[in-house]
Amino acid sequence: MLLASSGAPEVVLTLKDPALAESSGLAVSGRHPDVLWTNVDGGSVAQVIAVDSRGRSVATVTLPGIDPYDPEALAPSFPGSGRAELYLGDIGDNRRSRPDVSVFRFPEPKSLRDTTVEPKWYRFTYPDGPHDAEALLVGPGGRIMIATKAFSGGRLYRAPKKLVTTDQGVNKLTSLAEVPMLVTDGAYLPDGRFVLRTYGSVYVYDRPGHEVASDELPLQPQGESVAADGDRLLVGSEGLDSEVLAVPIPGGATTESPSADGTVTPADDADADEPIGLTSGDWWVIAGAVLLVGMAFLMMRRRRG
Repeated sequence: MLLASSGAPEVVLTLKDPALAESSGLAVSGRHPDVLWTNVDGGSVAQVIAVDSRGRSVATVTLPGIDPYDPEALAPSFPGSGRAELYLGDIGDNRRSRPDVSVFRFPEPKSLRDTTVEPKWYRFTYPDGPHDAEALLVGPGGRIMIATKAFSGGRLYRAPKKLVTTDQGVNKLTSLAEVPMLVTDGAYLPDGRFVLRTYGSVYVYDRPGHEVASDELPLQPQGESVAADGDRLLVGSEGLDSEVLAVPIPGGATTESPSADGTVTPADDADADEPIGLTSGDWWVIAGAVLLVGMAFLMMRRRRG
């Protein structure tokens, strides 16, 4: 845990590096105390950057030979799994035109210095065509899930238990359940629950499709990321000198742990869609989007006139 938390939102650190103005993913290091990992959504090189408790970039890990399309997500190996690995999700697709998306898995380096690491490369296809996504989660047993991002609400997809690397083929995702509109990141909690965040809210699930708690998030310029840090969440944003905030887990933290075989609940495999509730934070996002569309429409009419 980076800092002791009082339960109220607090600033944990400020990202000082101008290169992190488009910080998109966030992961608490499983190997180095008081270190966060983040990534930038863009560029021609696949990289993750380590940040210390003062917000300074202290190491860059480069994945060689990879020109990413849109690396939007970063996830750690499941808390308590005994592994210190990172998963970089090249899963963004604003035009919804990609035939497949990619995830790169690699170990955290033992020392914090600029280095190059050869990852394992996995490709995935959706069962219902391309989707834009920014949320990658790695659960018990290393099971990968992706939550898509859409104004009308997205869906949660899960990868097979046994993955094949890109030289062996492509992995087919399975659709599980609906998720809220405009999901920008997600993370597993140590007890086997998981969270999904939007620009203005966070939702807690004990299994796919079964929301158990939700809450509004503090206002951020462009809320992009979330990471589990013990009994609290860390949330980040894009922008120069962006802050990483600590917030309580909606519904509180628990001490329960998933079973040894990675099973969270007997209903974990159920495709049980339930109504998706919207917090007032989400309604503010909708209102802002409607306002922007209306302003653009008025500007177009004035130009034509």
